[in-house]
Amino acid sequence: MSDPRRDPNPDYLGVDRRGRIIWPHVDLCRTPSGARDRQLLAGADVTVLGEDDTHAYVKAAQDGYIGFVPTRSVGGPSTPTHSVSVPGAHAYRRASIKAPETATFSFGALLTARSESQEFIETEFGHIPKAQLTSGPIPTSDATATARLFLGTPYLWGGNTRTGLDCSGLVQIALITAGHACPGDSDMQERETGAHLPAGSDHEPGDLLFWKGHVALVTSPTMMIHANAFHMRVVEEPIIPACARIAQNGGGDVTSHKRL
Repeated sequence: MSDPRRDPNPDYLGVDRRGRIIWPHVDLCRTPSGARDRQLLAGADVTVLGEDDTHAYVKAAQDGYIGFVPTRSVGGPSTPTHSVSVPGAHAYRRASIKAPETATFSFGALLTARSESQEFIETEFGHIPKAQLTSGPIPTSDATATARLFLGTPYLWGGNTRTGLDCSGLVQIALITAGHACPGDSDMQERETGAHLPAGSDHEPGDLLFWKGHVALVTSPTMMIHANAFHMRVVEEPIIPACARIAQNGGGDVTSHKRL
């Protein structure tokens, strides 16, 4: 079955070129100027499928998600040299933390160095402290540790940044950083990620629990972490009481327990 999140709309085709996102982050929308489906971070590799003066129709290399972004947010292809390796980072007008900030980035944003000093990397956005960057891509790390970086982050439908996340956005960041391919929506994640476990299986760190329209990452035999609209933020909480609350509030029972 055709999926509009991955299958291009033939009405908007006509271009085929590589590009990268050149804004700190941008909403990826199903229709031009429509509601946000997901977000792309600075440096994200995209294929431009169609464009006009206002909107570019792009396919994200990371997960195949397709949608519209502002045309001005897409630049030519480049080779990033650094990644933001902390939950959030600022760029500054000068190589000083007392200088005015020029942009704010989230964990996983990709940046290209123009020059460097003892404590800063200069990029097209400004000067970013080296302490907030890693050279090259973020080293493969534990999914649980990555997810915990976002504890307290506000809930935001379709969000993929430190300023706002939804359940599938959090899981995607955690799994991709741990070296696992992961689509951007919970229904795709349930279909495509990990192996199904029988009902009643023990929970292990890194397992995924799914409900209709929701996903959580298991962090211990008794705990899970998720971005959710009940707390309106990312929380880590006991699995059994959380499952009972979700069912009581109309979310139903766990539909899948999966292990990578």
